[in-house]
Amino acid sequence: MAAPALVALAHGSRDPRSAATIKALVAEVKAMRPDLRVETAFLDLAKPSFDTVVDRLVKAGFDEIVVVPLLLTEAYHAKVDVPEVIASAMARHEGVRIQASRILGMEAAFLEVLDVRLREALKTARVRELDALVLAAAGSSDPLANQSVARIARTWAARHKLPVTAAFASATPPATGEAVRALRAEGKRHIAVASFFLAPGRLPDRASELALEAGAVAVSDPLGAHPAVARAILARYAVGAVELVPV
Repeated sequence: MAAPALVALAHGSRDPRSAATIKALVAEVKAMRPDLRVETAFLDLAKPSFDTVVDRLVKAGFDEIVVVPLLLTEAYHAKVDVPEVIASAMARHEGVRIQASRILGMEAAFLEVLDVRLREALKTARVRELDALVLAAAGSSDPLANQSVARIARTWAARHKLPVTAAFASATPPATGEAVRALRAEGKRHIAVASFFLAPGRLPDRASELALEAGAVAVSDPLGAHPAVARAILARYAVGAVELVPV
């Protein structure tokens, strides 16, 4: 019996860099598990759509699918959009079972990826000294989602023994520029910003722009296609596949 197919479901963006990065990340997943059928899909603004991918898998004979939402916080898209598209797909394909895993979330392992990206940015900017950090994330109207960013920021602060401020690109303060200015007002002069986004796009660009205008010495690229993120996707898939097994 074939293993369930894996659909890595991203939010989607009009920025072509975003889709290219997501597809490169999924290519990492495929390289790790060449035995699995792995597909990329997007909720909005990019192709292929989730419906298109599910139709393709059903036509290929798959009747079990695990969806791994490529989302970093448990906000609206995770709570509303993902369940809705899955329910719609199952209604269209009688007998097909589709199981959503939990979202990628903000794993401590991703801090290692943040460190890699930040070191790259510091090297490019020729910065050798830091006295504060800002962790930039998307932001949400859901306070629990923002609290998860604040928690990972505290973990990162302990890791580096530096003050870390969580900042947001939308929906809630402080913005990255505000966070950098507040740290500068405390006397910090070498402040770097880590982009806790999965892929490039409008929000990461805006966060970077505001941070640099406020005096940040470097801003990292998003997490992107890194083996640690690919391994997290496979870990989510493994749990989802077990949940499909009849009790």
